Amino acid sequence: MTTNTSAAHSEVKLKSQPDSMDTFLRGIWQDNPVFVMLLGMCPVLAVTNSVVNALAMGIASLFVLFCSNTLVALLRNFIPKQVRIASYIVIIATFVTVVDYVIQAISLDLYNALGAFIQLIVVNCIILGRAEAFASKNKVGAAMLDALGMGIGFTLALLCLGGVREILGNGTFLGISLFGENFQAWSVMILPPGGFFVLGAWLLLFNWLKERKDMKALSPDLQLAETKN
Repeated sequence: MTTNTSAAHSEVKLKSQPDSMDTFLRGIWQDNPVFVMLLGMCPVLAVTNSVVNALAMGIASLFVLFCSNTLVALLRNFIPKQVRIASYIVIIATFVTVVDYVIQAISLDLYNALGAFIQLIVVNCIILGRAEAFASKNKVGAAMLDALGMGIGFTLALLCLGGVREILGNGTFLGISLFGENFQAWSVMILPPGGFFVLGAWLLLFNWLKERKDMKALSPDLQLAETKN
């Protein structure tokens, strides 16, 4: 009897572990909020002219997403359905206010560089969307993993754009010169059009990788069909 019980617990643990990892990893790669779902485009294009700005916005969004998802999941059975969106916005706005004051206390230059986009985290469709679509329907642990995955995926996407734009636009990375004084910077890369160019290039790469993966998944089926014919 004890052996059967232990086996059952082990089976449940093995089954739940992949689900937990899938929930976490989905936001980083498979359902990346920027490169796959195309969400949160305003900060992606506006604040990624340097790695520091991109990293700060990513960490701020990750913090707000994690805290709001956790609180929404905790209160999901107590928030009336009629006022759920308004309640989510109040929760998100509370944590955005915390982030706003923290960044202002740490660095006024960074605060001024990010500008109004700190406050606009309140209406970021990634955060509100995960609260409505996932956190309000799942337990706290799953909501926290989902928030971490989506937040890290969003941060990595910002860093991908910020790194390319800073390197090509200023010849620096984190303010450190990479190519010396003779480097001819592409000033367009730190301007708004540069954000669209770099985002388009990353989207092209992700779509190519997705199509390549789909073709590899289909190739065994195609070979089997040709064999049968």
